[in-house]
Amino acid sequence: MASRSAMMDDGYPSSSATPAAFDSQHEWEGHRRATMEDDRDELDLVGEDHGHNSPDNDNDMMLDDDPLRDDLNQPMSFKRRQKQQSVFSQPSRLFSAFTGGPSPRNSHDAPGRPSITSNTRLEGPQSGSKEGGPMDWYVEGPGRRVGYEDLTAIDWIFEYTKERSRLRMLFSGSNSLVGWIRLLLDNSQVWIVLLLTGLAAGLLAAAIDVATDWLADLKFGFCSTVDGGAFHLSKSSCCLGYEDHAQCQGWYPWAKAFGISSGGGKWFIEYFFYVLLALSFAVSAAILVKEYAIYAKHSGIPEIKTVLGGFVIRRFLGIQTLVTKSLGLVLAVASGMWLGKEGPLVHVACCCANVFIKLFPSINNNEARKREILSAAAASGISVAFGSPIGGVLFSLEQLSYYFPDKTMWQSFVCAMTAAVTLQALDPFRSGKLVLYQVKYSSGWHGFELVPFVLLGILGGVYGGLFIKANMRVAQWKKSTRWLPGPVTQVAMVACLTALINYPNHYMRAQTSELVSNLFTECAKIVDDQFGLCKTGAASFGTIILLIFAAVLGFFFAAVTFGLQIPAGIILPSMAIGALTGRALGILMELFQRAAPNFPLFLHQCEPDIPCITPGTYAIIGAAAFLTGVTRMTVSIVVITFELTGALTYVLPIMISVMISKWVGDAFSRRGIYESWIHFNSYPYLDPNNSGEDLSPLIPDVPASQIMTRLDSDLIVLTATGHTIASLQKILETTPYRGYPVISNPRDAVLLGYISRAELSYVLYSPGGRASNLPPETECFFSHQPLADPLTTLDLRPWMDQTPLTLPGRSPLHLAVSYFQKLGVRYVLFAERGVLQGLLTRKDVWHVMNGAEERVRDAVGAGGIGSGRMGSGLGREEGRGESAGLLGVERTDYFQGHGGTREGRSGSFAGSSEGSIL
Repeated sequence: MASRSAMMDDGYPSSSATPAAFDSQHEWEGHRRATMEDDRDELDLVGEDHGHNSPDNDNDMMLDDDPLRDDLNQPMSFKRRQKQQSVFSQPSRLFSAFTGGPSPRNSHDAPGRPSITSNTRLEGPQSGSKEGGPMDWYVEGPGRRVGYEDLTAIDWIFEYTKERSRLRMLFSGSNSLVGWIRLLLDNSQVWIVLLLTGLAAGLLAAAIDVATDWLADLKFGFCSTVDGGAFHLSKSSCCLGYEDHAQCQGWYPWAKAFGISSGGGKWFIEYFFYVLLALSFAVSAAILVKEYAIYAKHSGIPEIKTVLGGFVIRRFLGIQTLVTKSLGLVLAVASGMWLGKEGPLVHVACCCANVFIKLFPSINNNEARKREILSAAAASGISVAFGSPIGGVLFSLEQLSYYFPDKTMWQSFVCAMTAAVTLQALDPFRSGKLVLYQVKYSSGWHGFELVPFVLLGILGGVYGGLFIKANMRVAQWKKSTRWLPGPVTQVAMVACLTALINYPNHYMRAQTSELVSNLFTECAKIVDDQFGLCKTGAASFGTIILLIFAAVLGFFFAAVTFGLQIPAGIILPSMAIGALTGRALGILMELFQRAAPNFPLFLHQCEPDIPCITPGTYAIIGAAAFLTGVTRMTVSIVVITFELTGALTYVLPIMISVMISKWVGDAFSRRGIYESWIHFNSYPYLDPNNSGEDLSPLIPDVPASQIMTRLDSDLIVLTATGHTIASLQKILETTPYRGYPVISNPRDAVLLGYISRAELSYVLYSPGGRASNLPPETECFFSHQPLADPLTTLDLRPWMDQTPLTLPGRSPLHLAVSYFQKLGVRYVLFAERGVLQGLLTRKDVWHVMNGAEERVRDAVGAGGIGSGRMGSGLGREEGRGESAGLLGVERTDYFQGHGGTREGRSGSFAGSSEGSIL
């Protein structure tokens, strides 16, 4: 080193000289290489052996591989490198721009050096470890997952994390033309699905309308070939062009077809065919549902809410369900029973979306993205049901969707608009209307009419509260009564009774959509008054009595019908009952005004020679109020009603009646009809709207530790080591749990992660997996084992969630419930300084929020738990777990780990599993 310093002092440039000290760039490069050689010579002085295999050569190789040796003349920077502006800047990059291959600008990378990328697959481990981390970094994280089982909850966080990883990989290759086209195609997949769904929903809605109209008219007669008719035409199509259908020559009632001319004979034969065909249609619908798709029953909206909330129901949105629901809906509506097609059309639209989603694996393989599209598809169902695209978007937002970001609103609007345009283009009613009961009002309303409008709001809330209670009582009675006949026989009995009572009352005899259309219409626009709604004088009292009588009978029939094993909605029957009540009240007001025109309220507001009261407006306000009372929706119903009438002047009275109906209905119960059925079927749906002040009455103000399944009493866990394939298979066979927390050992109980039953079963039982090629005594472990032979052991870390969501045990229960509601998690683990304390599942929270009875348990033992603590496993009786009631399996006493039972941690072990049916 002394000689080297002398050289520097003798005038030779030092290694720290700058390029400016040299005459040319060539001299500077030569100096730089010489300096590097001198540095290596100095390092060689340390060694004693300068042979080819000496450690000094290893040092040289180590320095050569050092990334900091490259471009030392440039300052280090952690900023992202700028992309090249054009693919034509270098001819050699032109081909790589089209293929997405490597560019010469990255040639400075060493050939054997792995490059760090941001594309990390979350589904499974990588082929090697990631640079900059420990050797087993690749197994840390949410772990690999298998497909969700039927009746299980999805992991929203994992699904969105997986989607972000996919998008990062997609965007990383978008700097080429091929990558840009791939990105464009990926972004267009969602819009293709939405457009196809809108088209399919419009086509199916038009077909259902036409088929229903024809079958419903077939109960009264048929269209002959006279006057250019055909058998497959409905009465309105057969008599097209006739203002009075009584003059239509092509339509043959059944009495005329059989040549019966007497009054009694005509009435009897038409009554007979009406009951016979109504019964045949209803029974056919019930048989279709029972034999081909059981999920096609009811309206489907409670199940759709549950699915959009993160629950998996297999075959609920399949093609077979779609076909069965469409055909069954035609038959059920044509039977004349008190049900509607509006709710089931939402189910039909979601089935269409699910069919088209299967065309695109990137959407079909992500349950979270799939639910965003289903939310948009639901809007198209309401759009074609009411001819209300904006109302459909608001219906999906207010009633159905669990997660509704801004992009979903735009997607819902596009899908709903496409469906409405398709239905408008097909024009199934040949009237230019999207729905049969779409009307327009030319007159306004007066201030004194706010009193009857408020009254209609009160009646709507009372109707909603009573209807939900009556419908739930009927459903509970059918569930608890063993001697009742089968579902098809029940449908036959209700259909026969409905047809026998409907026919004598001409308001109940007509199809519900036709009845609502006539009730909404102004008398000035009615050409053929088939229902006698425009009678004047004393004759109007008979009309009022028939209207009220039809509304009362409709209430009872709808309460019994909604819940039978046929496709059935409740929206249109509620609107019909409200319209009947509103029309009766409107006629009363009209009679009062005509009888006392000089009454102070009428004297200054009613103009002479102009009708002051329009009973049709009362009908539509009553329909909105009664629909609000039964569904507890507000904004969407106001918008739907506005789009049906097109009368901006009636928005204010509609809003007032809807608001009052909502208040009165909430006084009976905060649950609407769909939420009541969700609760009745025990679907694990956590309403995200029940938060803050709404959540306070439902959730006790206690720490989560008093509700969770505690480690020191009931919780079954797995330890990191001490397992074999046979022992883990025995655990799966003897316990019904949906998942198991993993701890280090029974003594320390340090939380390592959580493994789901589905993943553990897949690893141990999959025919093509590693476990199938290993003997049963093969050792399995959940933590890093550096001395384990990977060929003779089974590492389960890739299948374990090593980053589960955790909270301290002293956290408020309100906070834990908010995690389940807002994040959609399936389970939350509680730990204190890394030590596992307990587990809370989605089903536990469901029990709490739905008013399950809390069991107080005295537990004195390890941990100093005194009497009076709220027992884990809320809502469970006699020490049985959730699955004892939902899965029919009673939990057993079992503590897994190291082949023993830790003292103080044994017990009934009836604590919560991961979701029970989740």
